[in-house]
Amino acid sequence: MSSNSSNNPAVQPSMSPMRKFGYAIGLAAWVFAGFMLAQLLAIGVVEFLKLLHIPLGAINTTVFNTLAAAMVYGMAIVIVLGVPWLISKKRTTLKDLGLQRLLSWMDILWAPAGAVVYLILTTLVSAAASVVLPFIDYAQKQDTGFSQLASQPEYLLAFVSLVIIAPFAEEILFRGYLFGKLRKHMSLWAAILVTSLLFGLVHFQWNVSVDVFALSIVLCLLRVVSGSLWPSILLHMLKNGIAFYFLFINPTVLSTLGG
Repeated sequence: MSSNSSNNPAVQPSMSPMRKFGYAIGLAAWVFAGFMLAQLLAIGVVEFLKLLHIPLGAINTTVFNTLAAAMVYGMAIVIVLGVPWLISKKRTTLKDLGLQRLLSWMDILWAPAGAVVYLILTTLVSAAASVVLPFIDYAQKQDTGFSQLASQPEYLLAFVSLVIIAPFAEEILFRGYLFGKLRKHMSLWAAILVTSLLFGLVHFQWNVSVDVFALSIVLCLLRVVSGSLWPSILLHMLKNGIAFYFLFINPTVLSTLGG
């Protein structure tokens, strides 16, 4: 693990345990609120365009969903990072986000290594969750917002949305902003737990939440050991890319595995 202070920031001793708890809850609530506000604003934009009689219904559904996803993620990042700067001049730098340098070959190597750890961890976490939370339908198909893809351009747009835009934006918000801020005031595992619980929550689907909770733990650790957000972004893209293949390119594999 790197000894660089930006990668392994010291927990500030001046903050009491109660203040640390309040800070963690407040920061997590802010990221969640920013994410939800972005969705509400996107809905508002759509409704406003309808009032102007712009024929949104004529737009291809896949194109519309891709544009909507890009708008929501973009606004979420602007809100979460921008509002604190506007109100209290608390600027979030690229270094704070773990994007202070360009992608390196080591970042690329970290991603498959993290994938192995993720596969082991998600198996263990899912097994434990099946005992503790037996009411969850672990076979429930994830709602990606895309269905009935019929042409190559539609597949390409869905791929861009799910495998490129979503992982990049979510890593900036969760492992970049949230985890990076929490690490300045909390222990490593407390910051990982808060980040991963919130990341599971925002997926709004129990079985998916269990899986991405395990994924988030590995993504957080990747940021710590590499000192950069790039390995987390790459692993997230890799995971979503594999899921994209099984959900849209070759879904018969999943049905075969499912019996």
